[in-house]
Amino acid sequence: MNQESKVAIVTGASRGIGKACAIELAKTGYTVIINYASNDDAANAVVKSITDNGGQAKAIKCDVSDSVSVKCMIDTVMNEFKRIDVLVNNAGITKDGLFIRMSDEDWLKVINTNLNSVFYVTKPVVKIMMKQRIGTIINISSICGVYGNAGQANYSSAKAGIIGFTKSLAKEIAARNITVNAIAPGFIETDMTSGLETEKIVANIPLGRLGKPEDIAQTVKFLVTSGSYITGQVIGVDGGLVI
Repeated sequence: MNQESKVAIVTGASRGIGKACAIELAKTGYTVIINYASNDDAANAVVKSITDNGGQAKAIKCDVSDSVSVKCMIDTVMNEFKRIDVLVNNAGITKDGLFIRMSDEDWLKVINTNLNSVFYVTKPVVKIMMKQRIGTIINISSICGVYGNAGQANYSSAKAGIIGFTKSLAKEIAARNITVNAIAPGFIETDMTSGLETEKIVANIPLGRLGKPEDIAQTVKFLVTSGSYITGQVIGVDGGLVI
């Protein structure tokens, strides 16, 4: 692999939004680290899709809700590529249910995977970016973190936490030429939304359709390539759902 190219890490990149972001960043010229939790075949397929089109990518299996596993991933990246220029914190799961019936396990699993992972991955990456005196961090939140959603108290709490984290960190490290922004997707066509009643949802979306993973990927690309004076912001990509 070309160790001279800039390096981007995308967590949860074996499918959906993460996959689209990884492919778009590879097209832009980044060597992309495809982080994934369990599906080897899916992650390797993303790498193949990128390399078949002339890009560079490497899959690294890592549970981002485990700080020890994260350290191993970051060490692997630095040993091979010597730098990290872009971090997209995208990994996430859902364990939906009414709050009154929500188990401790379902609460903690979502908080650990969706919110604590952002802390675990970002902390070592920030140290690297501060030494480089440049970097771009993009956290994938959700419209649920902005206005809440019944049956998703755990998910909404995690995504709202990401927004507060984004704004606070942006203020702390702006002087080192590192930007930190959040994207709040609306209803996007992924495995996570496949079981929803889309007709009712679409009826409330001014643009009249669900979003696609590529809509989020294009926003990531914009922040990476043209967003050097944008930091601490939450960009809604939701078809106008939250107006």
